Amino acid sequence: MPDAALSPSPSPAGGRGEHGEPLARLEGIDRRLVVATQAGLPLAPRPYHALAEELGMAAAEVMARLRRMLESGVIRRIGAVPNHYALGYRANGMSVWDVADERIDALGEAVGRLPFVTHCYHRPRALPLWPYNLFAMVHGRGREEVEAKVAEIAALLGADCRAHDVLYSSRILKKTGLRLAG
Repeated sequence: MPDAALSPSPSPAGGRGEHGEPLARLEGIDRRLVVATQAGLPLAPRPYHALAEELGMAAAEVMARLRRMLESGVIRRIGAVPNHYALGYRANGMSVWDVADERIDALGEAVGRLPFVTHCYHRPRALPLWPYNLFAMVHGRGREEVEAKVAEIAALLGADCRAHDVLYSSRILKKTGLRLAG
């Protein structure tokens, strides 16, 4: 397995249009394209050209089809999926924050822009046991590095943070997105 894979993330049920309506079922060459890329783009200097050769089509068509599927919501994104452990990042902490619901969008955007936050999202609280509604994943070479980064988030949130915690990974889970059968 490579240290990082670049792959599209298909949307469930073929994606949704701009107003939430279901899109047409994924068929033909678009389906073949998603199936060919779901485990990652070819690790080559020109991955879209290598993919085009594999599928017997022009590279420009591959890029145009992927762009159209991104714009229509059939696939959510094309991005790098790093193997943090292979890169030396052994501590993975999901920082969880209790912030005012009316401020969560602005605060989440600010936290998500931090260069060391790999993903940040809003989740519902489960009161009275779980008061946290903002989640931000932080990786570090050790827990001390994660704690320092969490302290930066706490400083950014300031008085808007009522409470927080860090949940550390106890094992590595295989990360994959939605997979279509060939």
